[in-house]
Amino acid sequence: MKETGIDDEGLAEFQSKHYPFDLYRDNDLVFYNEFLGKQKIALNTWNPYKLVVGYRAITKRLKGKSIDGNLTGEGMIKGGVILFDKNGEVKYAYQEETGSELPLDDIAAAALAIKEGTK
Repeated sequence: MKETGIDDEGLAEFQSKHYPFDLYRDNDLVFYNEFLGKQKIALNTWNPYKLVVGYRAITKRLKGKSIDGNLTGEGMIKGGVILFDKNGEVKYAYQEETGSELPLDDIAAAALAIKEGTK
């Protein structure tokens, strides 16, 4: 994660509901900047119809997964997934594509390869 002290209640809720594992803060954003590209969410269209349709699709998908959002903290910075091996070396990184599902099969395959020591 990139920030604490802004919405710690939201982080605790995220961890208890969606990710019951240790969370780590990248204080100096070293991993974030290098592996996730320090990207901000940007509009890919100015078409109001497409914007409304896209917003509704994302909202529907989040609601279907019982994920609540809020507008606390820096919400315009994209995230992603970084997988480390047991030595702390980055072995896989996925940069978020806003509005798209995570490539769970790719992430699982990378995690399995790391576990087996082949990545």
